[in-house]
Amino acid sequence: MNRTVDTGRNAEDAACVILERKGYRIITRNFAVHNVGELDIVAEKNGDIYIFEVKARRYYRNSDYGEPESAVTASKRCKIFKTTKYLVQKFDLYDRCISYLVISVLFDATGLIQNVEFIPFE
Repeated sequence: MNRTVDTGRNAEDAACVILERKGYRIITRNFAVHNVGELDIVAEKNGDIYIFEVKARRYYRNSDYGEPESAVTASKRCKIFKTTKYLVQKFDLYDRCISYLVISVLFDATGLIQNVEFIPFE
């Protein structure tokens, strides 16, 4: 694995731990639809569905690429929304309220998490 993939996987793993501690139930991770898109984490809490896009940066490189949430562009959001249609069908979620959030994870140079933020899609 390369360092970027490891950073992303570590961020998703940490996000799942945090979500479960906050009372979310993880429904699926990395839900992918060929030629459409992928949903990083899908969770349920109090009957509502939450779709989380996890974005991570190594803090010392943050200035090179901007804040993690800035990587969720309009194009990326569009792919997420299209992929959600398949998710709703597969898991029969037609009657559920769905919310979209970015989980922004910042790591320090040694790989320790320095900050985690939950940011609603704009």
